[in-house]
Parts: sequence; C-alpha cells; structure tokens
Amino acid sequence: MPFAVAARPNRSGFLFWGVELKEPALWSAVGNTPLFPVELPPGMRGSLSLKAEWLNPGGSVKDRAARAILRDALCRGELPAKRLLDASSGNTGIAYAMLGAAAGVGVTICLPSNASPERRALLELYGAEVVTTDRMEGTDGAARQARELAAAEPDRYFYADQYSNAANTRAHRETTGPELWRQTEGRLTHFVAAMGTTGTMMGTGTYLKEKNRAIRLIGVQPDSPFHGLEGLKHLPTTENLPALYDPSVPDAVAEIATEVADRTARWLARERGYLVGWSAGAAVAAGLDVLRREPGAHVVVIGCDTGTRYLSEPHRWAGATR
Repeated sequence: MPFAVAARPNRSGFLFWGVELKEPALWSAVGNTPLFPVELPPGMRGSLSLKAEWLNPGGSVKDRAARAILRDALCRGELPAKRLLDASSGNTGIAYAMLGAAAGVGVTICLPSNASPERRALLELYGAEVVTTDRMEGTDGAARQARELAAAEPDRYFYADQYSNAANTRAHRETTGPELWRQTEGRLTHFVAAMGTTGTMMGTGTYLKEKNRAIRLIGVQPDSPFHGLEGLKHLPTTENLPALYDPSVPDAVAEIATEVADRTARWLARERGYLVGWSAGAAVAAGLDVLRREPGAHVVVIGCDTGTRYLSEPHRWAGATR
C-alpha cells in the first residue's frame, strides 16, 4: 500500500494516525548481504573478503541509503505529497526509483550525461523522471541542477541531497557496520570502502571503530579529478565537499587510477567469478595494496555494485588482468 500521510516508525513499519501499515515488502530485501572470501593471488598472506552489495535488490550498496532517506522523509511528511529529487551518478537514483515505486513515491533524478546507458535505462524503467546534465561537470553539476530545481519549485520537490542527508550515514551505522562485525566475528583488521557521498565509510567506519579502535579504515578515491570511476569523487578537487565527510574518520585515503580499478574488476570477474563495477575494482585494488604492505591482515572491502551496469563499456572489459 502506498504511503499517504506523515508517519512515525516502529519495529515493523509505520503508524498512520494510529493505524499500523507495513513497509513495502521489497524494502525488507535491502541489506544482510553475504560476505564472500576472495582467493588471493599467489604469494599473498592474510585474507580479503568482499561484502556483496551487488546482491541488494537494486544492485548496489546505495539501496541502504535510499531506503533510510525515504523512511526519514516519509516520517517527516515530506513524501509522498512531493516528488523526491536528488542528483546521482545512477545507483542511488535507481534505488530511489525502485523503492519509491513500491511505496507510491515519485522520483526525479539529475543525472550526468556520461552515466552508463544501463543506469539511465533502469531509472526510466522504474518510472523516474531523468534530467540529464553536462557530463564534464559530473555529479557536482548534477547536484547544482537539483538545487536549482528545488529552489524554483519548493512545493513540488523534496530535495533529498544524499551528500548531506544524515540518514545516508545512519543507514550504514545501523546496518552495514553491525553486519560486518557479526559476519567477521570481530576479526577484521581493515575496512576498505570507495568514497563518493562518503556515507558508507562514515557510517560503517564509525561503528567499527567503536567496536575496536585498532581497526584501520581505508577510504578510496580516484587518483585525479579526471577519471572513469562513476560515483566516486576526488575529494581534494571536488566543487562541494560532501557535508557527510569527516576527514578524521578514515585512517588513510588510497588513490587508485582508473586503469588499475578496471584491471582489478576484470581480474575479479575472470579469475574469481565476481562481476562488480569499477568502483568496487578500485576498492579491491586498495585492499590488495593493504595486504602487500601488511601480510596477514584480515581485510573487508565493500563490493559497491554489479558489473552488469557497465556492459556497454566493452573496451574496459577487454584488457588484461595483470
């Protein structure tokens, strides 16, 4: 049943004027993704595990943040009277559109025109309105367009702003972090996550640090402002640093070249059977670098999304894996 009025959450759903309504069944499929071991290259010691976020119903880790943002906006009465509006390189937009469709919430996404065709097709299939923006301006340009739309028509749009919405971080603090702690029985030594909005690192990282201060948190970003890692930001040069980002949370920030991320994603697909996207390739590359420096470490990496989102880029899949 679509949400219709302001609500407050309880354990099983929402209360509407004292009448309990369940969340859409689809929403319950988000999270609790498996943690898969990755067999290391010969000569490496330690362990590397991949959190299979591509198995979320929308195909990416962004399902977690989108569900939390939708819940929060429904509780505050912002939705469904307005359309949810946000900027996205694709994955968060897809998650909004999918989960919003299940809840009767309209969605408008500002999308850079260089987003993969698969992402745009999925947005449109889920019924989202897509506003394309200059590819050269990336997600910064898309966010600028979203702010302008929200300011021009405040009665039409609820601007979710995933880059500053605290529900983004909270989603990972309340779900991803506890899942990893339970799945590893608290034995991980390093947590690695690619950074775009930075919500995954901020939420998961702060939870893990509270459980064990010795866990090392490694954020991953592209090695330059001109890169092919959709959804990630080169934080030193970004137009607007995500409001969620606290530079004191990561113990280190690894800079990974697009070519290294691509090569690692090809290796994961061809030699380990994990078809993930370029940002996950960057994060796994950073995790392997940790093991080269610290043999015997127990590294956990976020597998951000499915590689099927990038099949229209065959030139990136065609190279070597070494």
